[in-house]
Amino acid sequence: MKFHESNNIKHQGFTLIELMISLVIGLFILSGVMFTYMSMKSTTKSTLEIGEIQESGRLAMDIISKDIERAGFWGSYYGNTLDFNNVTVLANPGTDCSEGDNNASFPGNFPTNFRYIYGIETSSANALGCITNAVQNTDVIQMKGLGGNNIKGEASGVGRYYLITQKKSAQFRVGDGTVFNIADVNTNSTVWEYNHYVYFISLQTGQRVKGQEVDIPTLMRRRLSAENGGEFSEEVIMEGIENMRFVYGIDTNANDKVDTYRVAEQMQAIDWEQSNSKIMSVQIFLLVRSLQEDFSSPARNRTYTLGGVGNDTAKTLTFNDRFRRSVFVSTVRLVNGGSELW
Repeated sequence: MKFHESNNIKHQGFTLIELMISLVIGLFILSGVMFTYMSMKSTTKSTLEIGEIQESGRLAMDIISKDIERAGFWGSYYGNTLDFNNVTVLANPGTDCSEGDNNASFPGNFPTNFRYIYGIETSSANALGCITNAVQNTDVIQMKGLGGNNIKGEASGVGRYYLITQKKSAQFRVGDGTVFNIADVNTNSTVWEYNHYVYFISLQTGQRVKGQEVDIPTLMRRRLSAENGGEFSEEVIMEGIENMRFVYGIDTNANDKVDTYRVAEQMQAIDWEQSNSKIMSVQIFLLVRSLQEDFSSPARNRTYTLGGVGNDTAKTLTFNDRFRRSVFVSTVRLVNGGSELW
């Protein structure tokens, strides 16, 4: 009988070379995993930023477009403009958004038509006598008209202006939470909320985004309110709107079609008064920017063009930074500017 001693069995481990080879292979695998992770993280961040820009541009465009479409709508009042002689008006706010004849919140005793849409390109932070924080070289647009539905027989809203309209007359009233007097609202009357809006771009400084302090360009709106005897409140509409421009389609020969396009600086007083011509459409250009810089890519020159009429009036903007940007364009028919064909 033979016995085998266990001490005679040799146990062998990994050699130093084998360990080094294993470590190198492990490093390659780990590097691949890290590269994939970083690539997915960068792609996800880029996708989210692009999505935010798309959503901001779409919503801002939708809000502005709807207000432009309602500009110049006067309910059952017959006529393209409010005639001071046929309309009972109220006192304008102490600090009104106005520029030029018959361009206050309410119609005045002028020989020209009431301006229900008006725009300028800013040359400073001040605009229309009511804005002190506009971004220079951006457009400002104001519009007036009736919104919502006919609320005849329903309670009015507190702090809101209303226009009670008939075929040949109208009267402005302040809502007080009750139904308007039957003596003012007869069988043929309709009652609508009156809106006076002004859109502009402002820079919101010192805003915190994901723990960082940044300056954010923002689309703002000033809205006429009946509170305190008449004033304008300021509202934030959408962050990230860096620039804004409007091109106006004009019917100059009364054929209910756009004959020419003009930017704000080309428009004359007679164009805004719409006595000999009509504003049929408004083309909107928005430059939307991400809220934070993308440090995963180097800064480089990028050029964006906001519409104009030919090369002479085209607005070209060049940036050398890491912000993502996109231009949004839409054309809105000014429903109350003419007939169905334009």
